[in-house]
Amino acid sequence: MSFLAIDLGASSGRAMLGTIQNDRLELREISRFPNPIIEVNGRLYWDLFHLYNQVIGALQEVKSHRLHVTSLGIDTWGVDFVCFGKDGEPLRMPYSYRDPRTFDAPERFFTRISKEKVYQKTGIQIMNFNTLFQLDTLRSEDSSIYPVIDKILFMPDALSYLLTGKMVTEYTIASTSQMLNPYTKQFDKSFLQALQLNDNHFGMQVFPGYKIGNISSSVQRLTGLQDLSVIAVAGHDTASAVLATPAKDENFAYLSSGTWSLMGIESKEPVINDETFTLNFTNEGGADGSIRLLKNICGMWLIEQCKKEWGDKQPVSYEEIVAAAKQSAPFQCFINPDSPCFAAPGSMTATIQAYCKETNQHIPQTMGEIARCIYESLAFRYKQVLANLQQLATFPIDTLHIIGGGAQNKLLNSFTANAIGKPVIAGPSEATAMGNILLQAKAAGIVNDKQEMRQIVRNSIHLDTFEPEDTVLWDSHYSDYLNVYREI
Repeated sequence: MSFLAIDLGASSGRAMLGTIQNDRLELREISRFPNPIIEVNGRLYWDLFHLYNQVIGALQEVKSHRLHVTSLGIDTWGVDFVCFGKDGEPLRMPYSYRDPRTFDAPERFFTRISKEKVYQKTGIQIMNFNTLFQLDTLRSEDSSIYPVIDKILFMPDALSYLLTGKMVTEYTIASTSQMLNPYTKQFDKSFLQALQLNDNHFGMQVFPGYKIGNISSSVQRLTGLQDLSVIAVAGHDTASAVLATPAKDENFAYLSSGTWSLMGIESKEPVINDETFTLNFTNEGGADGSIRLLKNICGMWLIEQCKKEWGDKQPVSYEEIVAAAKQSAPFQCFINPDSPCFAAPGSMTATIQAYCKETNQHIPQTMGEIARCIYESLAFRYKQVLANLQQLATFPIDTLHIIGGGAQNKLLNSFTANAIGKPVIAGPSEATAMGNILLQAKAAGIVNDKQEMRQIVRNSIHLDTFEPEDTVLWDSHYSDYLNVYREI
């Protein structure tokens, strides 16, 4: 059987065909496309119809190559949403979570419901762009669309609706909103009341593996396909990716490495206490009903933004960036990857240089120096967060699995193993698409559980293992990173 995964990240998207045969999963790329943030009058948006059109294009490719597909599933980044009117039409293009309008939103909301209570009720990391704060900003700005909102659909659910005409709210993507109670798995009534909303403003809640419906007659006409169902997979891309972690036991942490780095462990129950509140850890829904106890870390966004600047006159590849970093002197300067100044800078390279100047460090000048600063800083940030995770975990963390696109960066993988002093297992790079496909396979009845899924992943890919080296040297520079981390 073959299944189509539509995997949309915060900078690009892809359509991947997955075929499961003889306990192996074979992937075939159907299409790959950019997902640009669009600025209009100082506001940052996603182009919903561009993404829909890319999905249609992928289905047309499937038809033109006469490929038989049983179903498709859509996963995206978290928190963002589309508002629909009573006529079922989108009221406005969705804002991007990077839009600056929410920078002070949490503090405004906490004047009505305290920060402690918000965390206690949700267990979600306080971040200014969480759905709760985005919606409260729309309300407080007297947005013209707010009074006429009929339904609010998260990005994967909105695209599934455009394909099927059926509105649902998938659990894992809803869990990123900072509105869901992780114990009841329902939206918190006090938050809805504070937002002047109710449960009817959202689609019926469903869990991964639910069949939303078949593609509409319009989509059938556009693509030439007919008997194609749309499955609610783990709509949050990280939830799909974590499902495809090729772990053999429970004693591991994962790092889903892409535009964002998300480091966490799997927990049977939410972990919400004073320690997780202080450390600002998040409890998001897992594809199998578990809890993903994790921390959001600024990831390849730093390199992606620098790459745009370095390639302004002549294209530069990620391989060239890594090679330049490898040739540069080690441990010259560090940044806190999660400093707010890196969230939406005018120039990432200039902001990194300014950060290093303000912290009285060597100011990196070349592409290699800046890239090395980023990679080493990320490795130390991973060490920092992993130590916190070990404090919270009820089991020893023996291994770090790096999944997602960042798993292909062998230099960063090596740096990470050196920094954490534990083996790093890298792969699969297409973990999100694989998890998406495996959930569709489960819905079709050909895969049973998470253990079987992970065995299929291990059967299907080559894994790279990075053993720690020079740990004494890396440990000796960790305090330098911590000093810089605390300063800004």
